[in-house]
Amino acid sequence: MTQRGRRVLIAGGGIGGLAAAIALGLRGRDVALLERSTFGDETGAGIQLGPNATRALRALGVLEAIEHAAFKPEAIWLFDGLSGRRLASMPLGTHAETRYGAPYLTLHRADLHAALLAACQASGSVELKSGFEVTTIQRYEGHIIADSFDGGDIEGEALIGADGLWSVVRKSIDPRARLRFAGATASRALLPRAGLPAPFDAPAVGLWLGPKAHLVHYPVHSGKNLNIVAVTEGGIEQQGWSQASDTSALLSSFANWCKESKSLLDKASDWRSWSLYRLPPLPRWSEGRVALLGDAAHPVQPFLAQGAALAVEDALTLAAALDAQSYDLSAAFHSYEILRQARTARVQTLSQRFGRIYHLAGPMRLARNFILERRSEEAALARFDWLYGLGAARD
Repeated sequence: MTQRGRRVLIAGGGIGGLAAAIALGLRGRDVALLERSTFGDETGAGIQLGPNATRALRALGVLEAIEHAAFKPEAIWLFDGLSGRRLASMPLGTHAETRYGAPYLTLHRADLHAALLAACQASGSVELKSGFEVTTIQRYEGHIIADSFDGGDIEGEALIGADGLWSVVRKSIDPRARLRFAGATASRALLPRAGLPAPFDAPAVGLWLGPKAHLVHYPVHSGKNLNIVAVTEGGIEQQGWSQASDTSALLSSFANWCKESKSLLDKASDWRSWSLYRLPPLPRWSEGRVALLGDAAHPVQPFLAQGAALAVEDALTLAAALDAQSYDLSAAFHSYEILRQARTARVQTLSQRFGRIYHLAGPMRLARNFILERRSEEAALARFDWLYGLGAARD
């Protein structure tokens, strides 16, 4: 049965879609949020939220709801994976919060998803429709109809595609867009933090750099657990965020690493993996009354930990654009993409560059280490002022 109403449709109930629904609801718009599953986030992944992300979540009224489950690391420590030597430190904690006006947090992705979902459920402007998988989009003068896999449909005045990496909505805007396997695989695991030896017990994000691989770990669940992510070059291309990992192949990528890092990998079990993908920049994110948001518009490699942050920033910018040009939704969507494209492209480019730097080998690895060891903590943090700073989302 066709449902009619002057509302904005959002395809995808992940972090970006939920954030967009809240942002639009706060500005007085009715929203129908269409999710093919049951709005549950079962990825089991950890997530880092820089000050730009937490500032955006504060604007949505969600920051306070996640702080009880989050952890506030005091620093990011960089190590050489082969020697185990600590190369550099970047201060976080109160130092970064004072500098940027918002905290740097680490938490379990499901905790963030649950807080965003609760805010949508508490809103009188957001209708949650589970089991609605958008398959096709019909464009008409003044409205949009989204068709579901099960034969149902729903009408709205506009559609936002927040349906992630494998976006169906993206195909309706740019049918030629093709994801490309980045030639790397990420694997994750979770460990109880109690009893872990140094430096894994420290209140810090650890980043270990090595030839063709790197390792990241940080506390989640209010510091009770340690989230571990290992990224290795190669692997088999697979769709999905939670494939079973080949543990022996994963560990072999770290065979020449120092004993400390290998001991952490040996402690973990039930590794889950996902392939990394790239998408060449799209010529446009919108067409008429249909627009893209988050990974659907600009997938980003994980090396700057900015995927979720960019999606939440997108949501706030898009809601403001619609509010400013409510008489012309097509023009509002165009304004939104113009405001966001330069920043997201910069993050995409720099993330790929960081990935290459993390995985250097031979003399280039030694040169990287030489530079990192001579960089002050203040200089290390200042390099991210453009990303984390006040008003950064508008740069």
